[in-house]
Amino acid sequence: MKFKTLQLEVKDYILTLTLNRPEALNAFTVEMANELIDVFNAASEDDNIRVIVVTGAGRAFCAGMDLSVAGNVFGLDETFRPTMDDMNNRLDDPKVVNGVRDTGGRVTLAIYDCKKPVIAAINGAAVGIGATMTCAMDIRLASEYARIGFVFNKIGITPEACSTWFLPRIVGVSTALEWAYTGEILRPEALLSANYVKGVYPAGELLEEAYKIARKIVAHSPVAITLTRQMMYRNAAQDHPIEAHKVDSLAIYYASLKDGKEGVASFLEKRPPNFTQQSSTDMPDFYPWWK
Repeated sequence: MKFKTLQLEVKDYILTLTLNRPEALNAFTVEMANELIDVFNAASEDDNIRVIVVTGAGRAFCAGMDLSVAGNVFGLDETFRPTMDDMNNRLDDPKVVNGVRDTGGRVTLAIYDCKKPVIAAINGAAVGIGATMTCAMDIRLASEYARIGFVFNKIGITPEACSTWFLPRIVGVSTALEWAYTGEILRPEALLSANYVKGVYPAGELLEEAYKIARKIVAHSPVAITLTRQMMYRNAAQDHPIEAHKVDSLAIYYASLKDGKEGVASFLEKRPPNFTQQSSTDMPDFYPWWK
């Protein structure tokens, strides 16, 4: 697939997804949102992709929504007066999808539903949706030039892209509120201190550090990785651990039948495992259990 706002490269089961509007600091548009959704949905079912690394072209990761667009910069239909009933009962109605739903949220939901782990290599400025899209990614690394800002209140709007669900889970409610209230532009050391990023790296080493993690993930069972990703996110949001126990029990049961057997055999025989199951075709019947 060819895209206008993205650049894709697949090598050794790792998809490098580059936001590619460097002349505009990779500012986010409705077109970019739709292309990102397409990529995450396709990568989810592509057995040649086991990990996704996301970064930005040039000196920015993503400078937020492109505010130079004519009309409603968020691509919303100002003639419509949506209600919570519309959200509950018409969420997939094209009028609601195209005229009401937050485009950033549609992207982060596509990331959340993706079967593949997602690593953010934040190479520069990441503000607004540039910051909130990284909240939905599993592991975040920052370069020395990274600057992140949840600047929504500064321009009279609210946090988006499901960040009020993701961000408190990463940094805690108090820190999330402070970052949103103040709209402060956060430097790498503040991001590291709050455990928002795994580490801070020289710009020239950032992608290689992301690939080091990705290569470790690639070596494991794709089905086990997919189950682990969804179990971690969804079970952590349950009210009682018994809900996790139900899913864990089914996941262990079915994983033990094939790739689990190979994993045990390879351990006992002191050799690398040869996992054959694929997340596109071999997910157990109970998956997706949340639907």
